Amino acid sequence: MAGDAPATRKCSSKDCDNDAGQLQCPNCQKLGKESYFCSQDCFKRNWADHKKSHKSQTTGTFNPFPAYPYTGTLRPVYPLSERRKVPASVQLPDYAKDGIPRSEQKFVGRNKIAVLNPKEIEGMRKVCRLAREVLDIAAREAKPGVTTDYIDEVVHKACLERNSYPSPLNYCHFPKSVCTSPNEVICHGIPDQRVLKDGDILNIDVTLYHGGFHGDLNETYYIGEKALADPDAIRIVETSRECLDKSIELVKPGMLFRDPGNVIEKHAKSQNCSVIKTYCGHGINQLFHCAPNVPHYAKNKAVGEAKPGMCFTIEPMISLGTHRDKTWPDDWTSVTADGTRTAQFEHTLLVTEDGVEILTARLPDSPGGPVARIEASNGQAATASA
Repeated sequence: MAGDAPATRKCSSKDCDNDAGQLQCPNCQKLGKESYFCSQDCFKRNWADHKKSHKSQTTGTFNPFPAYPYTGTLRPVYPLSERRKVPASVQLPDYAKDGIPRSEQKFVGRNKIAVLNPKEIEGMRKVCRLAREVLDIAAREAKPGVTTDYIDEVVHKACLERNSYPSPLNYCHFPKSVCTSPNEVICHGIPDQRVLKDGDILNIDVTLYHGGFHGDLNETYYIGEKALADPDAIRIVETSRECLDKSIELVKPGMLFRDPGNVIEKHAKSQNCSVIKTYCGHGINQLFHCAPNVPHYAKNKAVGEAKPGMCFTIEPMISLGTHRDKTWPDDWTSVTADGTRTAQFEHTLLVTEDGVEILTARLPDSPGGPVARIEASNGQAATASA
């Protein structure tokens, strides 16, 4: 599957079975509603009935970008809820008020990678434990019938209960406290009024700021029984999970930061999947994002090698189709260019003297977890696109 062309639309007139052209109702466009007609005459002939729909659209939810050529079936569902409040008692990162991470900007273009001392390592251990708790709380609420905005509310409250700031909130002006990325959304999905459906897959990306340190992790979850019965949903989610696990096995002193990408891409291709190249793992400590960069694709040119005391993430984003991505007009939501589904998993890692410590490791009662693959009905797997 390739390209961005939308599926053929039918004329919105009740008594017309023709395919629609590019003619849209201007009032519907203002309301964020999609309605296409086959001709001007058909539009005029049905105006008396069609205009009734405008009254039902003056309140409630809407699509803020109705003319955008979406690559898949997902649409944003606005309005967004108001920005959630953070009490004065919670320590804030430097960008919390104006959205500008000045501390990170000082290090842009520098390849020096921080080596943490024992006190700083304990700070990272604590915030990562808290982040795991919050992700697990959110994951237990991810089920058919709830909105991603509700997931955001759950995450926000859980962060505050742990005297922690939700790191995404106002980071470079991101409007919410967590990233929720369903189906074809690769990453940075903005929680909104869309209701989760049976058969969706959903990535929840949680980061906390506590005691001056950030802890970052994410997982992709199956929403409802239909997702657990979908061979392609299982293939993409489990392949992404396995890519992360296999790459973590490499981590130890002396590992080159360009090496995980080779392992990740090899495994993804073996499952007829693609690796998203635009986004990478990153250093994390007192800064949300810093050196090193850890690409997830093969033959990359990342610089540096792992040393004890370094903290960074690995977070492979894997697609059923193309590796290419597009960004919605909200300037955040990244989707696959062909509308195919994608999954991601992430851990914050600490390099130790003889290997690696997974600071955001799953707990015995963490929701989710590996699911056995099932064969597609035709016995064949889909092939990834270039």
